[in-house]
Amino acid sequence: MKSIHLLLTALFVLFNCTSKETPPPAPLLPVPAANQLAWHQMELNAFVHFTTNTFTGKEWGYGDESPSIFNPTDYNADQWVQTFKQAGFKGVILTCKHHDGFCLWPSKYTEHSVKNSPWREGKGDVVRDVMRACKKYELKFGVYLSPWDRNHADYGTPPYLDYYRNQLNELFTTYGPVFEMWFDGANGGDGYYGGKREKRSIQGSTYYEWPTTLSLVRELEPEILFFSDAGPGVRWVGNERGVAGETNWNTISPDTLYAGKGGIEQLLNTGAENGTHWIPAEVDVSIRKGWFYHAEEDTLVKTPEQLFDIYLTSVGRGSTLLLNIPPDRRGRVHEIDSASLMGFRALLDSTFKNDLALNKPVKVSSFRGSDKKYSGANLTDGHSETYWATDDGTTTSSIEIDLGKTQTLNFIELQEYIQLGQRIKSFTIEVRINNAWQQVALGTTVGYKRVLKLNGIEADAVRISISDSKACPVISQVSVY
Repeated sequence: MKSIHLLLTALFVLFNCTSKETPPPAPLLPVPAANQLAWHQMELNAFVHFTTNTFTGKEWGYGDESPSIFNPTDYNADQWVQTFKQAGFKGVILTCKHHDGFCLWPSKYTEHSVKNSPWREGKGDVVRDVMRACKKYELKFGVYLSPWDRNHADYGTPPYLDYYRNQLNELFTTYGPVFEMWFDGANGGDGYYGGKREKRSIQGSTYYEWPTTLSLVRELEPEILFFSDAGPGVRWVGNERGVAGETNWNTISPDTLYAGKGGIEQLLNTGAENGTHWIPAEVDVSIRKGWFYHAEEDTLVKTPEQLFDIYLTSVGRGSTLLLNIPPDRRGRVHEIDSASLMGFRALLDSTFKNDLALNKPVKVSSFRGSDKKYSGANLTDGHSETYWATDDGTTTSSIEIDLGKTQTLNFIELQEYIQLGQRIKSFTIEVRINNAWQQVALGTTVGYKRVLKLNGIEADAVRISISDSKACPVISQVSVY
């Protein structure tokens, strides 16, 4: 008996030593860095525009506004961030300085700041307050510092770069940690410029010497993500309507791109299938018509239903939504805006509460090496770190999920395992009605997340057919609502 046991043990050891595990798919480069992956997973962030424009009624201040006009009457940064938290946002990006040059912190490099306003007798600091509120409510904190400055006398000349970098150093050494730095393409034009009312033009591709500036910031905040038309961390989506491309590649080649370059909106909207860098699109849009609060726009605040539609065309197309919510002249998120945000949150929660596909049986055309580690069951297990994959060279395949009974289907959600790259180029969605399959949707890219409408159709199963992929498809999750 003892000899049989030893023989079985030896055979077991021999089998396990000689058998080979099926290796995972090789990454399809480029792939997201760890900070980019964390950014994808945030999905919803708040943008905050609040400055002298709030009190002048302008969208772009000229730069000659007196700091004395900045004087909110019931300011409460905690109220802002608590509202964003309740709405499900994961981060806040504060406009610390807009094009007018007015600084929301008491910068030692300019007199055009809150330190010369009557608000809190010149002792106030909006940047500090928002940063602390983010820590309190566990949201990430980001900053926007406009490269264009219509107030500064040196704008357009080399000394201005020292000013801009000094202020970045001031922000990043005083108010960190900062997860994202935002800068846009508004570069040059007419302004006050220290009293010289004139138009100043700059060469957007070279004037700011961005590589030097970004290196300086990275030394202070190694994990920072940079947003601009060209990234290098996150790119602009190409519009301010809240719409990412139905085809939306997270990859792009930034060699000839820079903030403010014209004629590239379509490229930014769709990305490039064979782009050399992972630079995903961020969708920036305002809850109001403008970026700053104006009382006459109180009747134009986007409804919860409009915000939900924007969610579908941003997060639902593989991007992250950066929604601007501007505080009013009191220094509070207006009640109308807050109510819309709460309605939006309620819509998201109710729509995506019950995953009809969770733990349901899955039949796939094949899976990698016939190894259960890559089987179709991973698609409905509710875990984002498991995935289904096919063999190398297999770029077409099908997934069939039996829902167990006929149910009302409104949305289907797909997620690629983007740690291994973005792969899928085209797919179709079918549903089973009375034992017959009917096509109800089709798409191109998936990426981090793709949500498609099923419009309340009654069916008992869904089938995803991948018709083209850059490499073997790798999908982590399929959900049906």
